[in-house]
Amino acid sequence: MTGTRDGDAPRIHPTALVEPGVRIGARTAVWDGVHLRGPSTIGHDCIIGEKTYIAYGVEIGNFVKINAMVYIPTGIMIEDRVMIAAGVIFTNDRYPRAFDELRAGLADSGPGEATLPGRVMTGATLGAAAVVGPGLTIGAYAMVGMGTVVTADVPPHALFIGNPGRIGGWVCTCGRPVRPGASQGALRCWRCAGADRAVALHD
Repeated sequence: MTGTRDGDAPRIHPTALVEPGVRIGARTAVWDGVHLRGPSTIGHDCIIGEKTYIAYGVEIGNFVKINAMVYIPTGIMIEDRVMIAAGVIFTNDRYPRAFDELRAGLADSGPGEATLPGRVMTGATLGAAAVVGPGLTIGAYAMVGMGTVVTADVPPHALFIGNPGRIGGWVCTCGRPVRPGASQGALRCWRCAGADRAVALHD
């Protein structure tokens, strides 16, 4: 855990379980009942909500908000300024089984050939109770609606909704919907519905 000055140290609730090898940046708050497995990295100025589980091998950037009861398994990378609402579940196993067909007993719980890494890119939001399949990327500033089941990569700035998830529109960096504006040759301008301003969608 890192803290450079008085007041910069991360705040960790006494009921949180933080294993050796977890690095937590300055001013990050870890709430009650959180389980952080090591080695993993959490950046500065983050919030890790109560009862959240973060596995070893997870990397979380700066200014990330993770609400209550979020499940993040190994291999997931979360970039800066991401919002993950309550009850979001990430998955990483393409062929999940409890048993090992080659020997009696339970299958090894560690990562293997079927463990696929996932990524949430800068500024994206995942709504409450969304479920993200293995090996997927959520694009920068995308907005995944509550309860959405993500089974494919989400493009940057997409509003992704439903089960299975699909593109339902596009959103501004601020999160509000955008609508097509006038075209200028091969380029199309977009306007933010909230601020009624011209916007450029990244990528």
